[in-house]
Parts: sequence; structure tokens; C-alpha cells
Amino acid sequence: MSGNTEWRLRARPQGEVTREDFEVRSAARPVPGPGEALVRNIYLFVPPSMRLWMDEKESYLPPQPLGEVMTGITLGVVEASNHPSLPVGTYVNGMGGCQQWYAAQAERLQPVAAHTGVPLAAYRTVLDVQGLTAYCGLTGICRPQAGETLVVTAAAGSVGSLVCQIGKKLGLRVVGVAGGREKCDWLLDTCGVDAAIDYKAGDVGERLDRACPDGIDMLFENVGGPVMDLVFERINRRARIALCGLVSSYNGGGTQRTSALMQLVNKSARMEGFLLTDHYGSYAEVMRKLEEWILDGTIRYQIDILDGLEQLPEAMGRVFHGRNRGAQLLRLSQEERI
Repeated sequence: MSGNTEWRLRARPQGEVTREDFEVRSAARPVPGPGEALVRNIYLFVPPSMRLWMDEKESYLPPQPLGEVMTGITLGVVEASNHPSLPVGTYVNGMGGCQQWYAAQAERLQPVAAHTGVPLAAYRTVLDVQGLTAYCGLTGICRPQAGETLVVTAAAGSVGSLVCQIGKKLGLRVVGVAGGREKCDWLLDTCGVDAAIDYKAGDVGERLDRACPDGIDMLFENVGGPVMDLVFERINRRARIALCGLVSSYNGGGTQRTSALMQLVNKSARMEGFLLTDHYGSYAEVMRKLEEWILDGTIRYQIDILDGLEQLPEAMGRVFHGRNRGAQLLRLSQEERI
């Protein structure tokens, strides 16, 4: 790894991402300047929202410029440093991009103090962006009360599965919606949900009625589309909806029926979107709590790892078609220093 392989966005994807949307370049390894550290990327996190960054229209981030290294959420290790707070060998989270190496100012890097009993990859997924999203979205927006009913879409995903388990810890009746019998079985057997609905297998509305006999008090929404409409039709008065994402629309599809949205008015319900950045002030507290739950075995998670940057289009396709199990990562290099 004497040089640096960079994946640059060549064209705005039309629908799903393909290899032809990128240009792969070989470049020199960066040299850190004053106050900077040189980081070797180990893991690249591939969330569904990465697809949004590629569009010309601004999302919660500015559009990815064409011709530049694709934005990427990474965990890496410091291999050279010009800052005393980041000695060589420090693991760090950063926006390292879709490349093998990058140099960054110390204040743009977050040191990772990994517990020996937790895999390093967890510190860029469940013990980072995924965990904070799940915990703060559920507790801050849904405002759960023991005994209420929570529905979670994409419930077997990296965020949804955490929401399900946190919901059970808070005394909720939890109903997970996922695609496929295997995922539903995992939700029931491992995450402990009260009911799991396979949206690919028959009448979702009828099964929601059976799983939620007292109606729906909370929805943690990751997908949008027809299933979201069906949930809206069954919400209780003053229901709370945490809108985390609308994955069904990221490749240019997915709509909501106006009649279903009218239920927000009919039931005096509240839907609120949120971003991870809204909750950074709670980061340390939430991570301590989640790490304790992982170590005592009461929170379970899955991480799906593919090897190599060349797997980026495949990883994005897996995320959008539900072929991944939990958080999707690419492993770009070994965890140990080289």
C-alpha cells in the first residue's frame, strides 16, 4: 500500500449505482502537513444515504462534486502524525473518503478507544452512527412509554434492529417489518420482538392488525412507500413518528399517498425528521450505555463485511436490495499497523 487508490465520482447515477459511475485512480500516498495525521482506512461504512450524496440535488450534505474522491465514512489508524493528541497507532473515525489513505487536521478526527471485548468494526457502526441514530431517534422523538406499541420498518437493518432491542428494554410492544423469513426469524429469536412481519409475504395490513390489536403509538420509519402508508392508517391518537429515512425513494422511486399522510391530521399525530448531527451532544453518554449493553449480551447486532474498494457498487446494491445482514462495511486494509 505504498500508493493510494481513489474512487472518484465520474457521473451522477441514473437509478442504482454502477461501476461506470466511478473513476478509479492511483495517486501518491498523502503527506500530512502541520497539525495533521496520515490515516490508513481500515473500514468504509456503506449506508443507504450514500446514494443521496451522489445526486445533484442537495440532501443533508452538499452534493458530491464530480471528479473528486467519493465521500466516505471511515474508521482507520494513524500511521504518521504531526499532532501530539494523535500518536501513531491511534484508531480514528473520520470522513476519510472512498480511498485507502487520507491526511486530515486533528480536530476532524475522532479517536476510538476500542474495548478488547468488542470488535473494532462495531465502533463505526453500532457504537457510532447507527447506535446514536437508533437511541436518540427512539427516545428523543418517539418519547416511548412502557406498554405502548412501536412499529419499526427495515427492522432487521443496522439501525432498525437496535431500535427494536432498545424498545424492548424500555418495556414496549415491538413489531418489526422486514423482508424475508430469515430476517423475521432473527428478529424474533435474537432481538426478541413481539411480532415480525415479512412485507414480501402477503397482506401486510392484515398482519399489522393482528400484531397491533391496540393500534400503533410509535413508528420508527426507515423505508417509506406502501408499508408506511399502511402503518399510518393504523396509528393511534397523538402517535409519534421518527422519520429516519425513506430508502424506497433513494434510487428515484417510492411515493406516499396523500390520504395516508392525512392521518397525521386526523389523529393529531406528529412526524419529525432528524439527523445524526442533531444529537452529537449525547454521543459519549449514548455510546457508554450501548457498549455496556453489548458487553453484557443484551444488545445483539450484525455487521456484513466485504473485502476491497472494488466491492463498493456491490455493497451499495446489497444495501438497497436487502442482501446485507446488518451494517454494511468494506474492509480496505488490516486492523493492525503496517
